Amino acid sequence: MPRLKATPRPTLPAVLLTGFDPFGGDAVNPSWLAVQALHGRRILGHRIIAARLPTVFGDSLIALRALLREHRPALVICVGQAGGRTALSMERVAINVDDARIPDNAARQPIDAPVVPGAPAAYFSTLPIKAMHAALQRAGIPGEVSQTAGTFVCNHVFFGLMHLLATQRGMRKVRGGFVHVPWLPEQGVPSLPLAVITEGLAIAVRAALRQTSGDQALGAGATH
Repeated sequence: MPRLKATPRPTLPAVLLTGFDPFGGDAVNPSWLAVQALHGRRILGHRIIAARLPTVFGDSLIALRALLREHRPALVICVGQAGGRTALSMERVAINVDDARIPDNAARQPIDAPVVPGAPAAYFSTLPIKAMHAALQRAGIPGEVSQTAGTFVCNHVFFGLMHLLATQRGMRKVRGGFVHVPWLPEQGVPSLPLAVITEGLAIAVRAALRQTSGDQALGAGATH
């Protein structure tokens, strides 16, 4: 009897997590170390794909666009370092401006320039940031909803991601957004251990996958 060909296993839908290489004189970047630690993990029937972006205006978006084409993810969370913050920050809004206080890793330092000329002034995250925040609180991991992603390469990537998802064919149903993470202890204070940051990102991904539409109506705003 001839042998039947094995039926190939269906490919799991992907969650794309990106982090950045070190910048500003740091030897490490917790955003990359944390997403790298999650690469290959399975969460709620999805496989995690981690990738590192250069901390460079322009080049980071070229790399991100290629990753979206290659992996066709169901969910995208870009992650960046925010020294001075005490919690994992779910970013609410990306603005269409590059205004670099320091040079990037290619010595580029745009001032008051649009991320994408002619694009909207801002995009809101399409992640369920309140649900993600609540999940972190339940797990005892510091988390917050942030109203600004800054004007450096993190916001550049956040805005570029949301513009790609809003305008590229086949991407409009893909949810995406940005999370900032604190320093590691060896970088300074305030800080969180890498294991806590990594587990917090896994919890945030799980919450985003569970909250398939809308978001939880929870107060997590700011007074100033």
